[in-house]
Amino acid sequence: MLRTITTGESHGQYMAAILEGMPSGLDVDLDFINSELARRQQGYGRGGRQLIEKDRVELVGGVVRQKTTGAPIGFLLRNRDFKIREMPDVFHPRPGHADLAGALKYDQNIRPVLERASARETVMRVAVGALCKLFLCEFDIEIASHVVQIGGVCVPDKEDLAIDDIRKLTKKSSVNCISRKAEKEMMKAIDAARRQGDTCGGKFEVRVSGVPIGLGSYVHFERKLDGRLAQVLMSLQTVKAVEIGRGTELAGLSGSAAHDEIFHDKKRGFYHKTNRAGGLEGGVTNGADLIVRATMKPISTLGQPLMSVNMKTRVAEQAHYERSDICAVPAGSVIGESLVATVITDAMLEKFGGDSLGEIVRNYEGYLTQIYE
Repeated sequence: MLRTITTGESHGQYMAAILEGMPSGLDVDLDFINSELARRQQGYGRGGRQLIEKDRVELVGGVVRQKTTGAPIGFLLRNRDFKIREMPDVFHPRPGHADLAGALKYDQNIRPVLERASARETVMRVAVGALCKLFLCEFDIEIASHVVQIGGVCVPDKEDLAIDDIRKLTKKSSVNCISRKAEKEMMKAIDAARRQGDTCGGKFEVRVSGVPIGLGSYVHFERKLDGRLAQVLMSLQTVKAVEIGRGTELAGLSGSAAHDEIFHDKKRGFYHKTNRAGGLEGGVTNGADLIVRATMKPISTLGQPLMSVNMKTRVAEQAHYERSDICAVPAGSVIGESLVATVITDAMLEKFGGDSLGEIVRNYEGYLTQIYE
C-alpha cells in the first residue's frame, strides 16, 4: 500500500523522498518530523558531520494546511555540507563497504558509490517513518527503541519491558540505553575504539505496543509480516542480522520453553502471559507487543584503514578514509523505529484500507468489535 523512493547523495545538494499511499486527513506535525531527524543525529560516537548538518525537511507536496491530501508526499532536505562537485575520485575500496562491488557493477570510480551507499540516505527514511508514526498514533500504536549491545557490552534481556519504561529509562542517555551502568561501559568501548582508529558495532531493539491481532498473513510468503520486517531492517546500512522475539536464543530451548501459552479473558479477549514469539506467529501479529532486534556490524571506515588494492594500478594500498562515525548503533536504533513504523503502517493500510483516515478508522473499529466478540 505504501511506496517510498529516496534520492540524493551524501554530499549532494539535496536529499529527497516521495511517499505514495498515505490516506487523506492525517494531521501533519512538521516539528515532530524534524525532532525525529534531530534524534537520528544524536548518540555518543557520531562523527563531525553531525556538527555541520542541522537536518530539517520541507514538505513539497501531498500536504495542504497541515493535512495529507491522499496525493504523493514530497520531502526535501538541503545539505549544508554540499561539496560533491569538488570531491576527488576514489580508487581504494574499503573492506566491508559497497565500494568494490558497486564500482565494478556500475563501471565507475568509488566516489558515486560511497555517496549513495552512505547511511546519510536514512535521513529521508526517518522523515517518512516519522509521518508513519503520526498515522499509527491515531490507533494508539506506539514505538520505542533502545540499544542492548555495543561492542562486548550487553544489557540483560527484559521481556516485559513496556514502551513507557523504555522512554523513561533512555531519556538523556548518550547511547539510548536503559541501563546507566551499561551506558558507561558502552561509552568506554567507543572511546577505546576511537583511540585505536577502530569502530564499534552492536545491537538495538525496537518495540511496538498496541498492534492489533491480524496484521500480515500466513497465506503467502511475501505477506508474512516477520519477513517484511526483516527485509526493511536488513536494508539499513551495517545491519547483518535480525531477530524477532527471543530470536537466536530459541535454538537452545525445548518447545515447551519456547512458545507462549494462550489464555482468554472477557475483557482482554485472547492473550499471552509471555512473549517469546515477539508478537508474531505464522507471519501474523498476535496482539502482544512486537519485539524486533537488529545487529549492526562495526562501521567499515576506519581511522587505521585495512589493506586494500588500488583499482587503477592494482597495487596493494591502504583503504580509503572518509570522515565517519566511530559507532552508529544509537542512531541505528532511531532509524530502526522509523523503518518498523513504515512496515506496520503498510500492514495497517493493507488490512483496513481506505482513501481517508476516517474510512480507515471505521474499518479498524469494526474489526476490533469482530475479534473481541
